[in-house]
Amino acid sequence: MTTFRDGLLAGKVAFVAGGTSGINLGIAKRFAQLGASVAVCGRDPEKAQRAAEAIGGRALGLSADVRDFGAIRGALETAVDRFGKLDIVVAGAAGNFLAPALGMSANAFKTVVDIDLLGTFNTLRACHDLLKLPGASLIAITAGQADQAMALQIHACAAKAGVNQVVRTLAIEWGPDVRVNGISPGPIAGTEGMDRLAPMAGMREASESRIPMKRWGEIEEIAEAAVFLCSPAAAYITGTILDVDGGSSVGDAGRMDMAKGIG
Repeated sequence: MTTFRDGLLAGKVAFVAGGTSGINLGIAKRFAQLGASVAVCGRDPEKAQRAAEAIGGRALGLSADVRDFGAIRGALETAVDRFGKLDIVVAGAAGNFLAPALGMSANAFKTVVDIDLLGTFNTLRACHDLLKLPGASLIAITAGQADQAMALQIHACAAKAGVNQVVRTLAIEWGPDVRVNGISPGPIAGTEGMDRLAPMAGMREASESRIPMKRWGEIEEIAEAAVFLCSPAAAYITGTILDVDGGSSVGDAGRMDMAKGIG
């Protein structure tokens, strides 16, 4: 795995919405390891405090629901009061479950769209005038469902497609002072999302067989991608959705295995 220079983010302040578990907590930990002061935000105050303790250093645990603009704005202001500025904001709060469209209520659909799409807009919109400019970096966590329609995922497909367009539109409107990018993880081991989407025995193996790299990713690999996007190495990158998915977005590697058998 790539190792970035120690102290790469020294003096930077990062805010990670949805940062109390999984991929987002992994990103927050990596930012802190590289010298950043980090605020993690989630709906559960106790979970946020535990996450901050797990990160250590100057980490701050905050509580807010990203669906509530005033609440996420208040959390961002608290982070600025504590650390003096904001350089990096990650909009990572998300919700998901498996359900067919005919088995899903309008309220269930709305819940995921509100957390994923509205929550991303709220987080990024609320932080803008608090950012240290120029040079701020914003990252939205999206998913392959934005581009690849999936059965039992109509809510996530709709929400993440919207997230991708939020990223692209803000990159146009807020450049050159603010860079706005997205990360689209593939199946990532050790996350609540994959526990929900692949809960049955054998489902992981079936999933891995269709990925060109033949494995699920690791939380640390998404964290490294986030570091890259907010580092000087990505200074000319904005409006990009970075697929970190082992090639999942390229196509079904299972078909290649079938072709080998034919050959």
